[in-house]
Amino acid sequence: MLAPGSTIGILGGGQLGRMLVGAAARLGYRSHVFTPEAESPAGLVTPFVTRAPFDDEAALARFAAAVDVVTFEFENVPAATAEFITARGKPMHPGPEVLRITQDRLEEKDFLRSVGVATTEYRAVNSLADLRRAAQQIGPRGVLKTVRLGYDGKGQVMLGPDSDLAEAWRRLGGAIAILEGFVDFACEVSVIIARNASGADATYSPVENRHVNHILDTTVAPARIAPEAAIRAEAIARHVADRLGVIGLLAVEMFLTRSGELLVNELAPRPHNSGHWTLDACATSQFEQHVRAICGLPLGSTARHCDAVMKNLIGDEVERWREWIADPSAKVHIYGKSEARPGRKMGHVTRLLPRG
Repeated sequence: MLAPGSTIGILGGGQLGRMLVGAAARLGYRSHVFTPEAESPAGLVTPFVTRAPFDDEAALARFAAAVDVVTFEFENVPAATAEFITARGKPMHPGPEVLRITQDRLEEKDFLRSVGVATTEYRAVNSLADLRRAAQQIGPRGVLKTVRLGYDGKGQVMLGPDSDLAEAWRRLGGAIAILEGFVDFACEVSVIIARNASGADATYSPVENRHVNHILDTTVAPARIAPEAAIRAEAIARHVADRLGVIGLLAVEMFLTRSGELLVNELAPRPHNSGHWTLDACATSQFEQHVRAICGLPLGSTARHCDAVMKNLIGDEVERWREWIADPSAKVHIYGKSEARPGRKMGHVTRLLPRG
């Protein structure tokens, strides 16, 4: 059990890191952020910041020497960076193997299938010829995605019956890719689960996610799905976290099909955008829960004291902050980013509602 006063190292300086720093401080921990960014959201709320590329071994060595445990706030941290830190004897949670699996869409899908978890149909694509074969096998509608580094709709191309496959392959840049079959879903849900080193876990209520232009726009907590579907979603998340051996948080995104089947779409071994509502509507936020898990503390209660709707503030939507701050039922969170670019998450607002 890591005592208060210890230092948590965070790889990545985005808004998730910023909210982790706040949760850690409330429990008495210092946070040291490692980020390539000059003015990162997380770096604005802690005095301990190393600014360097993720492959700068000298900077990584200094960072590792200054912290007691390491975590990450996004899974596109290079696996080599994680391995470098753990080779210096510093615990990292979740571990490098979890990072390696979840930052590669093909490995992630293969892992899920290997542990008996249903996913949409998919095929590895290494060439235009592979793409043509995969499209014949999967069907005319699907999503072509890069295997690594894509998020919020980046690195993916929607395919339909009339799509030019050669043009789709060109747009993706000829990188190693995965073709996923189109899912006619009733809704998208996610479950966030915390797990500690002893194997104890705690899940948050499944939530419903609505996207606009492939970016999460709104999360409704709890998801308006049948109780038996919610129970199955939590069981799937618990099974995946256990088989991955996660210490920390795992967000499990799923499609609920019109026939009632749950298909896992994506994993994120970190605090997740769809869990931001927990900051204001739960006994223990996802960020505090992550800190508790990686520091070896008992997990907190995930009890929901009210229902909630979380709305991301994308791009210049953040300029409407005065409207939100005037709503007594709304909790506004601004991330401190200097430029409101289209598609950029600038903050979020959570409206608190009576429990349904």
